[in-house]
Amino acid sequence: MPGAELKSSAARTHRETRRAFGVAVLLLVPGLTGCILNTERPDPNLPIPAKYLEAARGPADAAVPALDWWRGFKSRELTGLIETAQTVNLDIAADAQVGVAGAPLLPSISGTATAERVRQPASSIGGVSSGPTQFSQYNVGLTASYMIDFWGKNRATLFAAEENATVARYNRDVVGLTTVVTVANTYFQILAAQDRLRVARNNLAAATRILGLIKQQFAGGTASQLEVSQQEALVATVRASIPPLEVTRQQNIAALAVLVARAPADFKVRGGGLLQIAVPRVTPGLPSELLYQRPDIRQAEAQLASSNFSVEAARAAFFPQIQLTGQTGFQSLALASLFGPGAWYYTLAASLTQPIFDGFLLQSQLQQARGVQLQYLQTYRKAVLSAFADVEKALVALQQTIRQERLQMDVVAASRQAFDVSETQLRGGTVNLITVLQTEQTLFTAEDTLAQVRLTKFMAASSLFQALGGGWNPESTVAVNQRCLTQGTNDGSCQSGRR
Repeated sequence: MPGAELKSSAARTHRETRRAFGVAVLLLVPGLTGCILNTERPDPNLPIPAKYLEAARGPADAAVPALDWWRGFKSRELTGLIETAQTVNLDIAADAQVGVAGAPLLPSISGTATAERVRQPASSIGGVSSGPTQFSQYNVGLTASYMIDFWGKNRATLFAAEENATVARYNRDVVGLTTVVTVANTYFQILAAQDRLRVARNNLAAATRILGLIKQQFAGGTASQLEVSQQEALVATVRASIPPLEVTRQQNIAALAVLVARAPADFKVRGGGLLQIAVPRVTPGLPSELLYQRPDIRQAEAQLASSNFSVEAARAAFFPQIQLTGQTGFQSLALASLFGPGAWYYTLAASLTQPIFDGFLLQSQLQQARGVQLQYLQTYRKAVLSAFADVEKALVALQQTIRQERLQMDVVAASRQAFDVSETQLRGGTVNLITVLQTEQTLFTAEDTLAQVRLTKFMAASSLFQALGGGWNPESTVAVNQRCLTQGTNDGSCQSGRR
């Protein structure tokens, strides 16, 4: 039967060719996926100034703040508190959804194994009756399916999930930077409260000393009861100012304990005073660097990138979906011959699905995605412009409070000299007691104001570091965008992961 053998050989060759074609399709289509991925993205149209209005002039101002900027305050206790707060800060897991979104880009393969025992009832066909039949059936096989992502829907969904994971990481960094600044500001408030308590106690001692002198003059008949009462009122006023300052100090210590994950009852702060620490030199750098250096801006940028990919995925849903399915295995009525030459089988199938009418569901989803895209675009614009404003306001606050501190120190020095002169004249009986009372009140107010100005200065410095994104390393969060590494691409989809 040479003709039959030739036909069998041709059929075998035809089957092998189809199998090879099917395998080639499954191997090549991943490279075709996303080939029509839309790269259209809205332009934020941001005005980026060449320099900050209030920045000092000089070449050193081109540098961004150091990562450990808090060490510039020259406080070992503050450095330890901030480092402790960083270690107890909770991390955020954000990568699980990326794996879920990326699964459709790979073929789905499943294995099956079944053993069946079948009993068919008696039947009668054409007047011929047959009794019930029983037989066994065994099946071992593999099923593979793949959705060709020709329009880029699945790939855009994966990119959107990656950007959302990046958003979660940047959000964690925003919280971390805020925590560091809060620790520093709380510590400064404790030191300021200690300074103000020290000033209040010194003023109380001075007022009490003056009260003693007035009482001596009253006993000698050179002072009136009114003057004694006025000084007693001043002493009582200074004494009454101490408890609120203690409340401020102790409450801030309790707040600081929570920030470093300690129980307030077991937490102590040595402190000292604001004069024992220094204000580090702040270099604001260039405004364009702020877009890369602040985690909240990078978070808004990643949100915008995610919405861009979501629009692309919604647009791709309008196009046909192409599904490839393949199945192969062994099937036999006897277990012993399950893996025999005649038990092998396979099927290959391809299907195409085109949405025709869905009640405008896809259109509504695309409009919704575009609405979210516009929302995040405005959020990104606002984040950038607000960041520029934050730096300008912090620069103004720091410069002016430094100047105010110098002027207030002159006020304190002059008030101290006036008070010393009035006390000396009071001892000699050559000064009006009203003048002494006025110099006391002026000195006490000037010294307390100086302590508050110093607190404002240090908090302005920490706010400037926060506005500049100091203490945050973008490369530690997204060292290199994983998508850029795996694909070797340098297009706009990788922008949120690199400088």
